[in-house]
Parts: sequence; C-alpha cells; structure tokens
Amino acid sequence: MVFPEHFLWGVSMSGFQFEMGNALGKGLDPNTDWFVWVHDSANIQKGLVSGDLPEHGVNYWSLCQKDHNIAKSLRLNAYRIGIEWSRIFPKTTSNVEVGFERASDGNIADIEIDERDLEELDKFANMEAVKHYRAVIKDLRTKGFKVFVCLNHYTLPLWVHDPIAVRDTKIHKGPKGWLDESTIVEFTKYGAYLAWRLGDIVDNWATFNEPMVVAETGYLVPQSGFPPGLRDFKLYKKAATNVAIAHARAYDALKKMDSVKADEDSSSPSYVGVIHNIVPTKPQTGKKGDIKAAEFVNHAHNHFFIQSAATGWLDTNLNAKKERGEEKSYLRDRLDWLGINYYTRSVVKGRAIFLAKLAAGIPAIPQLVEDYGFACKPRSKSLDGMPTSDSGWEVYPQGIAEAMDAVKEYERPVYVMENGIADAQDTLRPCFIAEHLKLLDKMMNEEKLDLRGYFHWSLMDNYEWAKGFKMKFGLCAVDLENKERRPRKSAGLYKRIIEEGEVTGDIEKTI
Repeated sequence: MVFPEHFLWGVSMSGFQFEMGNALGKGLDPNTDWFVWVHDSANIQKGLVSGDLPEHGVNYWSLCQKDHNIAKSLRLNAYRIGIEWSRIFPKTTSNVEVGFERASDGNIADIEIDERDLEELDKFANMEAVKHYRAVIKDLRTKGFKVFVCLNHYTLPLWVHDPIAVRDTKIHKGPKGWLDESTIVEFTKYGAYLAWRLGDIVDNWATFNEPMVVAETGYLVPQSGFPPGLRDFKLYKKAATNVAIAHARAYDALKKMDSVKADEDSSSPSYVGVIHNIVPTKPQTGKKGDIKAAEFVNHAHNHFFIQSAATGWLDTNLNAKKERGEEKSYLRDRLDWLGINYYTRSVVKGRAIFLAKLAAGIPAIPQLVEDYGFACKPRSKSLDGMPTSDSGWEVYPQGIAEAMDAVKEYERPVYVMENGIADAQDTLRPCFIAEHLKLLDKMMNEEKLDLRGYFHWSLMDNYEWAKGFKMKFGLCAVDLENKERRPRKSAGLYKRIIEEGEVTGDIEKTI
C-alpha cells in the first residue's frame, strides 16, 4: 500500500511558540502567562513546573533556517509553526475598539473589523516580530514547504491573562484570560491582523492547538502544572465555551481578511481549521459508573469543541443531549479542515456518582486508571503489556485508528498534526512511527479515510510546558549548551518511509 503523491509529510514545532530565546535581540520576552508561570517560585517549589526555563531552549527563533534545511533533507514537504500573540502585540490592543453583535442568547455572534481597525492595530504591533515571522514563512516557502500557521498554542499575552494574580486571588483579580469574554474580541482582532499582514504568504490556518487542554488543565487539574492551576467545574465550562466562540469569530476574521491565495493549488486563500487532541477513552469495567465516566470524557473532551465548530451545537451543560436553543447558527460551519493530535488513550473509572451529579451535574467523576494510557510508569509496561515512554505514556498505536473513527461524522478533511513519543534513547520511536503510519495507510486504502497529511511531533527536542526539557520528542536531539542538532536514527526511518511512500507489511523490515 502506498501513500498518495499529494500527501503532506511534515513536522510540527512548538519552539517558535514559547521559546523566549534572545528574541529580536532585546533579551527575554516576559509578556506571556506561561513565562511568569514557569518562573514562579511557588510553582517551582511545589514541583508543579520543572524549574527549566524556556530562555535556555533550542533557539528556533535564530536557527530556523538551519532547522528548515534539516527538514528538507528528510524529504518533508510541509511544516507547522505557531505564532506568539505576545510577540505581535506585547501591550494591550483594547484601545482599538471594534463593534460586535450579540445573539439572542447573549453570546458574541459577530465582530466587525475593517481596514481602519487594522491600521490602528498596526500602531500597536511589534513590527520587528512581524517581519521576522514573514521571513521565517518565506524561507519555508522558498524551500518548497506547505506552511500551516497556528494562531494560539496555549500561551496568552500577560495583558490578557495574569495567572499568578488569578491563582492567588481565586479569580478576584486578573486579567483572567479565557474566563473574560473580552478575550474573544482581542483574539479575533489578533487573528484578523495576522491575516491582513501574512495572508499573502499563508493559506493554511489553525485557530487553536488543543483548545480543550487549556480549559481542562487550567481549571480542573491543578496538578498538571498548567496556569492558572485552579479546580472549578464552572470555570472550566466558561473557559471552554469562550474558546469555542473565539474560534468561530477568528474563523470569520481570517476568511474576511485573507483573500489572496499564496499558492495556486490551494483550495482557498484562507483554509481554516483547528488542531484538536483526540483521546480515545474506555471504561475500566462494564459497571455503570465507569461507562458513564468514559462517555462523559469522550463527549466533553473529544467532541464538544468540534461539534460547536462543525454543527453549531454548543452543549454548555455538557450533558450530551441536544436541547432547545443549543444549536447556534453563529458557530455552525466554521471548520474547513480538522487537525488531529494523537499520543495515547485513556482508561477511566467513575467515582462518587451522587456527588458528581450534585456538584457538577455530570453522571460520574472520571478518574484515570493507573498503568493505562497517560497514567503509566515511565519506561515500563502498561497493564496490557504495551511499552511506555519516558513520560509514562502507553504506546497504543490502534488508538490512532480509533481517533480517526471518532471524527468521521464531521466529514472534514483530516490532517494528523501531532503524533510522537518522548524517547530520549530513540529505542521506541522507530517502531512507534512505523506502526502508526501503517494503520493510517490501511485506513486510507481500505476505508477511504480522507487523510491529507501526517506531521510528526516534533522535529527538534523542545520545551514541553510544565515538564520543561526533560521529555525528548524530537527526531533530532538538541544540545542545549551549544544548540547543536543531531538527527536520531528515527529521523532516517521517517525519511525512508517518505521516499518509498509506504510502510512495508513487515514493520521489522521497515525499521
């Protein structure tokens, strides 16, 4: 079985997203919520964050051309980057007032941004950063890459979200990020501005990377190390709802402001999607509580956001029942393509069913079962005998097929935008790549899966959020002292699969 000629083979890099480096020759960029969060002494002392600091990172900002050359040598033809909101607008843009309309439910249904507004935003923009992003994208295009640009990969400007103030005052002080409706407006202005400034060289846009993660980890799982480290189900629902609305409004802005095709073969001047992590979730047993817990996770995590963008169903109470007034025309059909991130599965059990109904209106509180999925011991075996990564994530290849099955109902072109493993010794990664690609190849050929491309996570080792530099996901290792890049053997395997266009039936021969 052979992948089609038009298939996109790519890599994703977050180093551009949150590596402060020596950006613009002006020292560190302290203007993001994550910057202050990972520097916070209380977070470090509690072990919520690693203590590794992003300014010591791989420095893609300065070495991007070198990295592009490495990607080209691997025969890749696509590249995903992220743009840092705070680099473009280091200070508030709230003084640039734009009009907006509300739907009958009170939510923001339309935001009016015109050329004059963009010209005003131009006065607030860091033009050195804008020029640098243009240079990066142009270099990729010159080298023959299809470029995918993501507007937001977790981080927010500090003027949008001060996580320390929010945490310490229990949301009495802010700025409060996605808890504030104003963030929808500011994010839409940011998206419109990027479309205006970069639309002539970008056709492929993603509004968010893993939008549900920000709501879930920030407001349900404080031990995750994500800001602002609170636990409040109502806040989680509010943040998730605001992000869903922000996607739709940014989608409209990108469509309006990017009307120039960068590539002749593009289907649209602004081909707009979202990158969502699908986590196939199964109940530990056949008990009602376990089944209800798994159903809740599958709906709330895997489908809530996509259903909003594709069908307009905004299930704000997360009861998985379409109720009167929940289908929103101002959200519907704001999804041209769907990016899927897949790493492993989850196995859950349900607990305290009565308390869950009482406190949150959900049938059961989901709890991860140890030694499956994300809840395994590092470099060990799961209860199903599968190997686990340095991060303690179970290698579960069949889950990528389950993830593809989960999104078939939305009938959108699909791209795998992240798929990888933390494996410093590179002992599991070769087989990981081959097994996942073999399953995708089978689905494309036998089930006519409309998969347009595969992007490995990631090209380089990078800063893995609260875990810092300890988790090595790169096809290339990076010496953080001298920034030297060294391809691992799995990079050679990936290159060979691309050149041959297939994964052989015998995976052992492939690797």
